[in-house]
Amino acid sequence: MQTNGIPRDDQTPRVLARGSTSIEARSKRMANEMIRALVSVSLLVAMTAIVRAGDKMYGPGVTDAEIKIGNIAPYSGPASAYSLVAKTETAYFKMINENGGINGRKITFISYDDGYSPPKAVEQARKLVESDEVLALFGTIGTASNSAIQPYMNRRKVPQLFVGSGAQRFADPKRFPWTMGWAPNYQTEAAIYGQHIRSQDQPRKVAIIYQNDDFGRDFLAGLKKGLGEGAKTQLVAEVSFETSSPTIAATIVNLKASGADTLVIAAVTKFATQAIRSVAELGWKPAIYLTNVSIAVDNILKPAGLENAKGIISAAYRKDPADPAWNNDPGMQEFKAFMAKHLPGEGLNEQSVYGYLESQLLVRTIQQCGDNLTRENLMAQAANLKEVEFGLLLPGIKIDTSADDYSPIQQSQLTRFNGESWETFGPIMNEQ
Repeated sequence: MQTNGIPRDDQTPRVLARGSTSIEARSKRMANEMIRALVSVSLLVAMTAIVRAGDKMYGPGVTDAEIKIGNIAPYSGPASAYSLVAKTETAYFKMINENGGINGRKITFISYDDGYSPPKAVEQARKLVESDEVLALFGTIGTASNSAIQPYMNRRKVPQLFVGSGAQRFADPKRFPWTMGWAPNYQTEAAIYGQHIRSQDQPRKVAIIYQNDDFGRDFLAGLKKGLGEGAKTQLVAEVSFETSSPTIAATIVNLKASGADTLVIAAVTKFATQAIRSVAELGWKPAIYLTNVSIAVDNILKPAGLENAKGIISAAYRKDPADPAWNNDPGMQEFKAFMAKHLPGEGLNEQSVYGYLESQLLVRTIQQCGDNLTRENLMAQAANLKEVEFGLLLPGIKIDTSADDYSPIQQSQLTRFNGESWETFGPIMNEQ
């Protein structure tokens, strides 16, 4: 006879001591415990998604041969001029792969269009994380788009690295430990302008036009901080606008009517172009300070009219390929050779320099990871960059991060447009 698959003799008495179980019950319990243990192990492996091979530790999107990196950029929409940043990054990683990759692993760079639309950015971020299973998102462009995906990225514990925005919220490791910025933040940049305005011999009457988002609000706060007590009397007009607006020309008319002799423009792409051109058409002659994200000569200043842009002041941390001062500079020569080979026909401008530098920094961070290519270690290495220098950074500007400091670049130098290119002047500055 057989009971529950265990043979036994009917003549053998079944003896049960107090508190004991039968052989059948004990076997069933052991089988159930083994099943639960196997299920637990399977779930643990699935949840961690980390492959261990010898000393190697891999997160999602990583194998011995590949590292998947995600990106979101405005290939269409009002900020499509910035798509050159992502195109440069794509070309840079292709070059890296042609040269053997990073420690033998090729980068698969997956870049999607969001049309500069936050809801679309959220959709694309989910696709990259949940369907493409990338190791990290890198270089996503735009304050609004990055703000929209930031809660999701931190909830999923996926690195949102070197974002294409200088908003203060992207340098807040206590609230958002999985998000890190790249360029000097907007508050610091605007504070530098405020300091420079305050240093003039005669008190200035200042007006500011700014986007109604984190970028614009940070700029306004930084300008007020830089002006100090003078903000109460010197800041005579402050007007915001929506990026969904077709034009801001009427706003410039109102700012001129304020009597301001100094204008600060915190606007991207076509809106910066419109502001510069509208000022000229009105015959208004204010001193103009223009955000660094909008100083591209080909895409922004030329459409506004180079003569109209002459004399505009901005703040720079990277070299301008149009400035003849860098013609014999090794870093600039290397960059121009890269562009000629990998992106022929594309402009040598601020966007391509921006994408080139960002790509160099990601490669440097991945190199520091060695064979520990988990999301946790990628973030840890991004927060452990010490005095990093690249050929396209202005002399004296270095990249530094720590677990408490998520602002890789915190210095800038004032620069003035001469009608053809940007010329730096004065000392390296930071927020005081």
